[in-house]
Amino acid sequence: MNIIVPIKQVPETSGVRMDEKTGTIVREGVESIVNPLDLYAVETALRLREKLGGRVTAVSMGPPSASRCVREALSMGCDDGVLVCGSEFAGSDTSATAAILAAACRKIGGFDLVVTGERATDGDTAQVGPELATFMDIPVVTYASRIIGADKGRLLIERLVEGGYETVSVQTPCLLTVLKEIAVPRLPRLSGKQKARRADIRVWGPGELPSLDPKRIGLGGSPTRVVKISTPKAARSCKIVKLSNPGDADRAADALIAFLKNRRLLPERSVSHE
Repeated sequence: MNIIVPIKQVPETSGVRMDEKTGTIVREGVESIVNPLDLYAVETALRLREKLGGRVTAVSMGPPSASRCVREALSMGCDDGVLVCGSEFAGSDTSATAAILAAACRKIGGFDLVVTGERATDGDTAQVGPELATFMDIPVVTYASRIIGADKGRLLIERLVEGGYETVSVQTPCLLTVLKEIAVPRLPRLSGKQKARRADIRVWGPGELPSLDPKRIGLGGSPTRVVKISTPKAARSCKIVKLSNPGDADRAADALIAFLKNRRLLPERSVSHE
């Protein structure tokens, strides 16, 4: 089974900043890592390869520095790596990103399965996986929690739904978005890190993706826009009643009751205390 795993370079959660003018994430000067949820997709793909054979290809779209993410996937055991890179891709929304990744998947070709993480920790939309399946015209199973059965033509998947789980059968080629509970990502071995360091990562720009519509990429080809970004301002104030003598307890209770009544959090009836 030949599997493609799209992975993303994201800022560390504590370092996410947004450009208020462009509505895009500021990546300069911020430590970047592999999207943690994508590691579960990599592990899922590797386990399927170990069971059914085939190859696993990691593909990422981003700046040249995103090659580190591809090498991390290679160090875990992926066979090949592709970086889709070009200034023309900058500012792509989820739809444009999915269109670009779909073109890359078509160029790789010969795949039976595409596995993605549930979502990326920077945008947090969970849209790219289903959109990618749409652009490639293949079935998609979201929120996959367990692979019950697999062969080269069909997968039996348990997926999380509201109120429980459901089991679905899907024919390949298809796309899965997976949850954390599907597998525990393995740690790279020294031999894997050495192999990843020596590996040649293919770098593709718009010129290497002939099926890509140039009008659907980048900020100009994105159908959605972030029109405004603002940081919510939380104004909180509190009142502290110190209990210095026995009478302060009654005064504190009266103050609390008055506070709750003023906000209509208590029924309108007399409340007494001893």
